[in-house]
Amino acid sequence: MEVLEQHIKAPPPTRPETAVVEVDERAARRSLREQIAKLERELAGAFVTAYPRAGFDWSVPAFAGPRMLSLGELERVRDDLADRLRSVRVEIGERTAHEEENRRLIERMMLEPARYKFVRVSREDIGERGCGHWHVRPRLGLIGMLMGWWQVKLSSGCPLAGGRQPPLPHTL
Repeated sequence: MEVLEQHIKAPPPTRPETAVVEVDERAARRSLREQIAKLERELAGAFVTAYPRAGFDWSVPAFAGPRMLSLGELERVRDDLADRLRSVRVEIGERTAHEEENRRLIERMMLEPARYKFVRVSREDIGERGCGHWHVRPRLGLIGMLMGWWQVKLSSGCPLAGGRQPPLPHTL
C-alpha cells in the first residue's frame, strides 16, 4: 500500500528548445536601403522616359523630418515605391500604345484622306511637344468637299504673336 501512496516526482516538463533567431538588423537595413535606392532609380528613369507627357505624379512624399526608420517603415517605403513604379509603368505602356495608334491613324489619314473627313490629331496625341495638329480638310473649301477633294493639313496651331503693347503710363 505504501508503494501506491508514494508520489513519484516527475522531472519538470521540458520545453522543446525554441530556436532563438537573431535578426541582423544592420544587414536587413542595408538590404532594404539598397532595394529602395534601386526602385528610386527605376522610378526616376520611368519619369525621364515619360517627361513631355503630363499627368504623372512627380512628387516625393516626405516623412516627418530626419529620423531613423524602423525595419517595418523601411519595408513600407519599399512596398510603396514598388507599387508606384508598377502603376507608372502600366500607365506609360498604355499611353505609348495610344500614341502609337494615333501615329498609325495619321499615316492612314495621309494615304486615304477621304475616309477620315474632318479628323484632327494633335501633336500632344502622339506624345510630341508643340501645338500643331493634323487635320483632314476639303481642298478648295466647299467646292472641294462637294467634289471629294480632301487633303491633310499640318498646322502649327500656335497662336500668333500679339504684337507690341502700348507703353505703360509713366508714373512717379
